[in-house]
Amino acid sequence: MSSELIKDLLFNTALLLSISIVYNLFVIRIESHKKWPETILGLFLGGVGILLMINTVSFTNGIIFDTRSILISVSGLFLGYLPTIIATLVISVYRIYLGGGGALTGVLVTVTSATIGLLWYRYRRLALLKKADRVWPELYLFGLLVHLAMLVCMLTLPDQQGLGVIQAIALPVLIIYPLGTLLLCLVMRQGLKNQAAEKNLRESRENYKHLYYEYQKKESLLRSLLDSIPDLVFYKDKESVYLGCNKAFEVFAGKTMDQLMGLTDADLFDPETATLFRTMDEIMMSEKKSRRNEELVTYPDGRKVYLETLKTPYYDQDGANLGLIGISRDITERKQNEAEILYLSQHDVLTGLHNRSYYEAQRKRLDHPDYLPLSLIIGDINGLKLINDAFGHGEGDKLLISIAKIMADCARPQDVLVRTGGDEFVMLLPQTSYQEAGTMVDKLKKACEAGYKLDNELIITSISLGFATKRNEHESLEKVFKLAEESMYRKKLLEYKSFHSAVLNSIKTTLFEKSNETEAHAERMADLAKQLGRVLGLDQEDLVSLELVATLHDIGKISIDSKLLLKNSPLTESEWAEIKKHPEVGYRIAQTVPELRKIAEYILCHHERWDGNGYPQGLKGEEIPLLARILAIVDAYDAMTQDRSYRKAMAEPEAITELQRHAGSQFDPALVAVFITEVIEKNSGAPVITAEV
Repeated sequence: MSSELIKDLLFNTALLLSISIVYNLFVIRIESHKKWPETILGLFLGGVGILLMINTVSFTNGIIFDTRSILISVSGLFLGYLPTIIATLVISVYRIYLGGGGALTGVLVTVTSATIGLLWYRYRRLALLKKADRVWPELYLFGLLVHLAMLVCMLTLPDQQGLGVIQAIALPVLIIYPLGTLLLCLVMRQGLKNQAAEKNLRESRENYKHLYYEYQKKESLLRSLLDSIPDLVFYKDKESVYLGCNKAFEVFAGKTMDQLMGLTDADLFDPETATLFRTMDEIMMSEKKSRRNEELVTYPDGRKVYLETLKTPYYDQDGANLGLIGISRDITERKQNEAEILYLSQHDVLTGLHNRSYYEAQRKRLDHPDYLPLSLIIGDINGLKLINDAFGHGEGDKLLISIAKIMADCARPQDVLVRTGGDEFVMLLPQTSYQEAGTMVDKLKKACEAGYKLDNELIITSISLGFATKRNEHESLEKVFKLAEESMYRKKLLEYKSFHSAVLNSIKTTLFEKSNETEAHAERMADLAKQLGRVLGLDQEDLVSLELVATLHDIGKISIDSKLLLKNSPLTESEWAEIKKHPEVGYRIAQTVPELRKIAEYILCHHERWDGNGYPQGLKGEEIPLLARILAIVDAYDAMTQDRSYRKAMAEPEAITELQRHAGSQFDPALVAVFITEVIEKNSGAPVITAEV
């Protein structure tokens, strides 16, 4: 083997390595796994192979040697099928083009080298790329195998030249080519690893950019979400230094988030509030679990609000505490509602006094030896139903409120005052003797007799009061209650009649003041009714009833607005419906007064008609009580013969004609005839109408 041959082989190998370095720097960066880059890569490798064949080591009879076997095997190992196949075709075509006795052998060497490379690509490439170190033995073995195969291919040379060629080149080929293959593989492997690293780095950058943008989007979304929450959201480090918050907390603290960062509660709130918040933080941190608190705090604008705050610790991945997250909700309205519900559950809405449920609880509490002697005062308002029916529930409510105010003014701080029912009140007086309870009752009676001024209106008040005292712990409080109740009922029997008489006089006075009805009209009606009653042979009791019903038949009008009663223009349908309620209202009023109950039915029926078209019951003919039929006639006659604000009085003949015209429809025809002949005609010309009693 000549030194010139070895020199040429070394030069060819060096040329291949130089080209591979250029390839590594530029070509290998072309994106793989796409058809057109791999095609270009295959053509590039084919061009490199041609370049190598231009700088060949010449032997005899057209037999040439170069390092294309290294190129094509390494290409198969690292670059895969398409580039290697294209490069093999290009190199093979060019070798055939060059001709000579070794052309076919050269093609066979190229194909064999490509095949071995592709087999390694199929089964060992990934392992070689992933292996961290000591890959050179396998790569050297790979190069040795490729060039052993190349030497075997030399046997295909014509004219029995193969053995001579093998003998001439075996030693330099097996020394130089495996080392060249090893070096090229290492260069290619490092290039591919660098490519993979760059790709990973590029992907990492892209991923980082993507993650960064995603983070920005999520942070923006989270910030928008937090700012849209009306609750106060904040977070602190483990030293209770603020790290951030939402818009609602900025408004609450009166500072922006940038201004809040680095501050503590001591920088934002008064010392008492700051100490409270700090203490709650420390408790939550020590317990290492969420904690819910309620606190009353002052906003920068001076408003005091109740906050419900949930504080939760948060940790890093190693479990170390980083601080806390807090969410505070304004529960002022809820607290006010709760207070209102509690108030309503224990108080009477109208009077503001405590109610029965509160009374039951306090009775149990005070029924203890520490509060003996324990006295009870029970009160029942006189005539509340009569006032409700006569003047309306508004006036009844005024009476209730007035008496409640009187009792509250008289009660001591330790006393329990309760409205237990519609018109019933109870006072529990702890550590109060029987004599002291009696003094309290006298005080209440005097205050009620004086009345109560409500909205510049003096309200007449009357309440029956009874009392009793529990002196020892063995005595039943229930029994004491019954004794006080019995005492109250006895007082009520004594006071009932006088109070109802006073109320009845008030009703009559109010009625005459607010309507067209006058006391003179009532007296004339009473006289005419009694005259007709005597003619009809009524007994004394019925005559007294006639006089009463003549006076009070329109008592129900007390509940009607005086503007409506005095209206001169025609009534509307709704106004007329309101007017037509007065017989029923009058009936209810009369039912509440024992001395009027016997005339209640006549008051109810005084607007019924003989033909059944009256109101409120639509009674017909003799279904209508006799006294109500008498009242209807005398009321109509007196109304027609007296001046009213809206018309002049009729002459007596005209009034008689009207009565006769409506006899049989509005009035009882028989009674009309008797009234005209036996009352009106006999009274004609009489200067004064007198009444017998």
